[in-house]
Amino acid sequence: MKLSTRIALAVGVSVPLLVLASGWLLLHLVTDDLRARQDSQLRASATVLAKNAKAYLEVAGTDRPVMEQARQRRLVNSARDVGVRLTVPGAPGGTITAGPQPDPFPSLPRSAPKPVAVTSGDTDWLALSLRVGAAKKGDTPPNLWLFSPDTAEEELALVRRRVVLGALLAAPLSGATTWVIATRAVLPLRRLQRRTSGMDPRTSATRLEHTPTRIAEVDDLAYTVRTVLARYDEQVERTGEALATARAFAATASHELRTPLMSMRTNIDILTDHPGLDPGDRAEVLEDLGREHARLLGLLVMLRALAQGDLVEADAFASLDLAELVDASVSDLRRTHAGAEVSVRTTTGLLVHGWEEGLRSAVDNLLTNAWTHGRAADGTARIEVTLRPSRDPREPAAVLTVDDHGPGIPPERREEIFQRFLRGPDSPGSGLGLTLVAQQIDLHRGRIAVLDRPDGRPGTRFEVRLPATDVRDVESTLLLLRRDWLTGRHQPAPSSETPV
Repeated sequence: MKLSTRIALAVGVSVPLLVLASGWLLLHLVTDDLRARQDSQLRASATVLAKNAKAYLEVAGTDRPVMEQARQRRLVNSARDVGVRLTVPGAPGGTITAGPQPDPFPSLPRSAPKPVAVTSGDTDWLALSLRVGAAKKGDTPPNLWLFSPDTAEEELALVRRRVVLGALLAAPLSGATTWVIATRAVLPLRRLQRRTSGMDPRTSATRLEHTPTRIAEVDDLAYTVRTVLARYDEQVERTGEALATARAFAATASHELRTPLMSMRTNIDILTDHPGLDPGDRAEVLEDLGREHARLLGLLVMLRALAQGDLVEADAFASLDLAELVDASVSDLRRTHAGAEVSVRTTTGLLVHGWEEGLRSAVDNLLTNAWTHGRAADGTARIEVTLRPSRDPREPAAVLTVDDHGPGIPPERREEIFQRFLRGPDSPGSGLGLTLVAQQIDLHRGRIAVLDRPDGRPGTRFEVRLPATDVRDVESTLLLLRRDWLTGRHQPAPSSETPV
């Protein structure tokens, strides 16, 4: 059923009900007004008639017949639209009547100082009783009764008929009028429905183009539809990214794990086929087997970390104190590598909006890289870690530097060290550590620079710059980045510029 038809039916039903409810209230108000008006008229007539009745009683039964007749005539003439019944105990006939009277005469209450309703046949009357004189010895006091036809019911019946007629006419008229108005009012909604009815996000990339209509419901619905389609596109893209990452993980893992696994298999075959192998050779084979196992384990850990970085969601980001994260990473390096000499200088209160697990992994790999490849000529691993705010007020940033005392990295190789699986000839790692660092810095919209040591000594400085803020539109950041480090299509953008 169309919306305009629903509205027309609803109005067509509700308007008559409202008319009937209003009529019922109006009927009560009219009833009270009519009763009050009739009572007021009857009381006003009673005031005049009581005065004339008392004047008549003053001369009734005296030797002044002319005066008695004149005052009786005045009493009768003043009756006009009301009936009068004056009971005069001891007078000839005992009762004087004038004006309209109930027929047959009903039984009256003993006292009616206020108008009361009495019924005579099919006619309702209002009756009022007044004492107009004192009683004589042995007689009842004279009493004046006033009667007035109760015409309120006829007028109320007329009001009822008109209310019912109005309700019967209001139903079709209001329904038809509302249908015309509603049909016109929902035209923008029908246009929106026609534009969206052919949209299938599974088969077409066409999306809703909506011009504001200044109708809040239509504009809100269009905005909701566009939001739903945008969310659908986003989820489709994220699903595609997840599938590509899963395929890349499987393909890369199978390719990169083949060599260490084959080497381990060869060593196992040697141990199996030569149970009497020389102890020195046997120790060498076992040592090589242990190295391949460590490399295999490290490779799996790094691949898992890259996959997590490619699939991280916005709700994983939070406000972090970078100084606390760096201190924790340095403490972990000292615990696992007791021979490392690490000096730390940090500035507390540098907040970044980031993924704690990813940033921690990046700092850990920077320190591990410095410990592995940045040893001095005497074999000692001395590392200087500094965390400070940027000196440029136009670019609030947290600047993290990691200095080592190794042989350094030639300028022509400073870009390629972030590529996947790039390992030195004697490197024990997986070739993914610095790739993971570059991924996390890029994910947080930071920059990483490979520089010479500022003091001129041999060694390398890694400088990381992260936006220092506690408010960040992380969701838009994640949508803009091409998070495909694991597939190998992402081109890292480290910088080798002189630090600011």
